[in-house]
This record gives sequence, C-alpha cells and structure tokens, in this order.
Amino acid sequence: MVKITFLSNGGKVASAPENSNLLRVSLKERGGIPFKCGGGLCGTCKCRIEQGLENTDAIKPKERKHLRPEDFEAGYRMACQTFVLGDVAVSWGGQNGKDVVVEPTNAPVAAEPAAQADS
Repeated sequence: MVKITFLSNGGKVASAPENSNLLRVSLKERGGIPFKCGGGLCGTCKCRIEQGLENTDAIKPKERKHLRPEDFEAGYRMACQTFVLGDVAVSWGGQNGKDVVVEPTNAPVAAEPAAQADS
C-alpha cells in the first residue's frame, strides 16, 4: 500500500494499492482534489506533487496539452492521469482555483508600517 497525503485538505492521509490513479483515490477517500471531466480533457485536476514526485508514473500526452515543461519541473501533474507507485504528498489550488508557477525572488520583503492609534 502507498500513502497519499492531501495537503490542501488539512493533511488528510489515505492508503491505496500501488499503481492507483491519484484522482480516483481522491474521490474514493474524499481527498478533495478538484475535477470536472476525469479524463484528461479539461485540466481542472492540476495539482502539485510536493513530496514523492519520483513515485509517480510517466507524464502522459494529455497532460502535455494542459501543462508546460516548467510546470512539470515544478512538480505539477494532472491527478486523473497520474498513477502513484509510492508515497506522495499533493497540493492544489491558487489564484482563481488554478495553480500558478511563481519563480522565487531574492528581493527583500518590505515591512508594512505600523498602524498608528488615534489619539
């Protein structure tokens, strides 16, 4: 059995047989990965494999229609097309429900000015 951790659903953990489809496990175990078609046509089930990317199967042609090379490099997959071969931790979501790849910057974060109390 493999362990799938649904990070965007409070860290819910589910066990499944090796070579299980990620979306099907999410549906069966109420993992919470969003979906519409379930067949690789819409891209709604885009998620990020935060841990255990090496425990997923090969990228499918249908995924290449919805995800860019930099998405794959960042660990993104389509849950309906992904089969898990070992333990993984997965997240999803972002702006307007779509994951956004953002490159980290080294720029310092400016502190917000302290609120002044009315006298």
